[in-house]
Amino acid sequence: MTLILKIVAMAAILLGEALSICAELIASRQFGKTGGDLTMLWPMFLLVCLGGILLVFGYALGYMHLKNIWIIVAISVGAILVVEPILTVLLFRDVPTAGSLIGLVLGAFGVLAAIFL
Repeated sequence: MTLILKIVAMAAILLGEALSICAELIASRQFGKTGGDLTMLWPMFLLVCLGGILLVFGYALGYMHLKNIWIIVAISVGAILVVEPILTVLLFRDVPTAGSLIGLVLGAFGVLAAIFL
């Protein structure tokens, strides 16, 4: 049961980060296209709120069962390093630079090291 709760905590953190980053990227893309229409920011605000709720839930559940905040922080930072470049490529169709790819690979290794070491 503890392993399942750890996985749920990590999934909540990853999904919360993904939702928050997705909302930020979509809002920046749409805000640039519409010329500053503030009405389109409300759905993105709600999406960020949902992502924040998942992040708080993931952090709390993770700390209760992992007992080490540094593992949770490493998972969160690693999720940002992995999810943001992937979503940027999917939403903007922009090819990453060499530095971005290195950050992506190192972020993935950091997440794996934090989880398994």
